[in-house]
Amino acid sequence: MEQEGNKALPEQFEKLKAAAGRTSSWRERLSTVEELANHPHPKVIGLLTYRMKNDVVYKVREAAYFSLKKLGQEVTPPEPHKGDLIDGLMKTLVRIKKSLPEGHSYEDFKTKLKGMRIDLYDAYEGEKGEEFDSWLEATWKEVRTR
Repeated sequence: MEQEGNKALPEQFEKLKAAAGRTSSWRERLSTVEELANHPHPKVIGLLTYRMKNDVVYKVREAAYFSLKKLGQEVTPPEPHKGDLIDGLMKTLVRIKKSLPEGHSYEDFKTKLKGMRIDLYDAYEGEKGEEFDSWLEATWKEVRTR
């Protein structure tokens, strides 16, 4: 276990660092950020600061903020996103919808989106929460391919 003063770096730091950056699972990033709140090491504080400022999912940014507060850091709360979480959202959705046969179902679209762009799917699922399915279905209906 690496130490800096009396601040121990978690034994699994490299594994936690990888989990904190996994774009396919906002839940894993959230869990990791919460776990890191127990380790007041400068490398942990740096990782949490990065997540607080840069994670695409607000819940993860907010959890990083609270973890940093727990570690005694003076930080400003993150702001919710304005606009698209991921650039090119509509372009990607149009491309996916066009790739499906005429008359495909919403479930076909959802499955293909998840298979092709798990990062996008996961980010919006994390950000929209319980509203995700209704948002995605409404967006799918709005997407024009011709």
